[in-house]
Amino acid sequence: MEEQHIGSSLEDFLQEEGRLEVARQMATKRVLAWQLQQAMDRQHLNKVDMAKRIHISRSQLDRLLDGV
Repeated sequence: MEEQHIGSSLEDFLQEEGRLEVARQMATKRVLAWQLQQAMDRQHLNKVDMAKRIHISRSQLDRLLDGV
């Protein structure tokens, strides 16, 4: 017996609730934070050095990385 998908997708649900854009923004921030953290780990950089490389303050970098 083949099971069928019943109901809407998560994206449809979030759209109906008016939360789709916020969810996309949060997901994008988390991916960016993860990528920055990975780059820091690969290059053995601390937050101060990474912030200097990307021309932002360390506190700005902290806010970016809080999604990790």
